[in-house]
Amino acid sequence: MSEITFALAKGRLGDKIIDMLNKAGLTDVEFDADTRKLVIYSKDERYAFFLSKPSDVPTFVDYGIADIGVVGKDTILEENRDITEILDLGFGKCRMCVAGPKDAEAILNSGRTIRVATKYPNIAKEYFYKTNRSCEIIKLNGSVELGPVVGLSDVIVDIVESGKTLKENGLDVLEVVEPLSARLIVNNASLKVKYEEIGKIVDALRKLVEE
Repeated sequence: MSEITFALAKGRLGDKIIDMLNKAGLTDVEFDADTRKLVIYSKDERYAFFLSKPSDVPTFVDYGIADIGVVGKDTILEENRDITEILDLGFGKCRMCVAGPKDAEAILNSGRTIRVATKYPNIAKEYFYKTNRSCEIIKLNGSVELGPVVGLSDVIVDIVESGKTLKENGLDVLEVVEPLSARLIVNNASLKVKYEEIGKIVDALRKLVEE
């Protein structure tokens, strides 16, 4: 039985945290990016790593299947699970933004119901609620930039990195909802029962982040 279990998002976030754990001398995981295995172990079997979709990471941590998870702040906000966010890992930085054509600024401040296309309905709804504006959320799973381009929505709420896709479609960042990055999350019960083991991991990773 492994001492600590991790839920990691497949892809660069998972790859990065394994590199950090190895660099910190906490573990010795040999990770093959092409593997089809869903669970991998450190050589000493002290740590087990579940590889999943990002949106499932908070679920595994909430239910105690994983003690620790690494996932983007956007996923934490959207899933709204009962977990503890314990460390900003400082990579995967981007922003959750309201974006649209320049003339949509007037709509945002008009007092009327704003039509919002997004992959993140919970984040969008909460943001407009907090800013005292009425909105109609339109859930899209693909390219949300199409929303205002084809007239489905007034604006979008989406992750923005470089902003290149927005510009190519005649859209601009109108408001910043939240700065985003990879975060370390912990199961609440594990934090109490495995406080010492988890504390060592958090301290070691914090030192790497602060370097």
